[in-house]
Amino acid sequence: MTAEGGKKVLFICLGNICRSPIAEAVFKHVLAERGLEGWEVDSGAIGSWHVGLRPDRRAIGVMGRHNITMDHKARKIKKKDYANFDYIFGMDHENIADIKDGAPKSYTARIELFGTYDPMKELIIRDPYYDDDDAGFEKCYEQCLRCSYGFLDALKY
Repeated sequence: MTAEGGKKVLFICLGNICRSPIAEAVFKHVLAERGLEGWEVDSGAIGSWHVGLRPDRRAIGVMGRHNITMDHKARKIKKKDYANFDYIFGMDHENIADIKDGAPKSYTARIELFGTYDPMKELIIRDPYYDDDDAGFEKCYEQCLRCSYGFLDALKY
């Protein structure tokens, strides 16, 4: 728990240029919208292919249309993340398996599917990486928005 009552949340997807940075940006936006301070929010990747790169241009475009800032550079999940963060959210079952496979023997973070908090029950956050347009990025945004509200509501924030 952070000093002001917030929590520490890490979003993980395969490359950290589509789903997880969208989730990070949307979650930060929802926190600001609700006037919630003292949270630590970040995102990361399972793999290192895109480390140091900005999010996919289509992700940035969709966030821009919703007036949400993205200022993330891709990074890979680290062992210390498992102790530093209260929650580590994967976007699909494969992410969850990879997150758990990479975990140290003991850790304190809760590892969950972000989609668990979707009131529309869409458990898997859509991966738009191989799409030709940005429609999948819009879908990912909508899912992350619902899950952000759902998670905060579940915590009573």
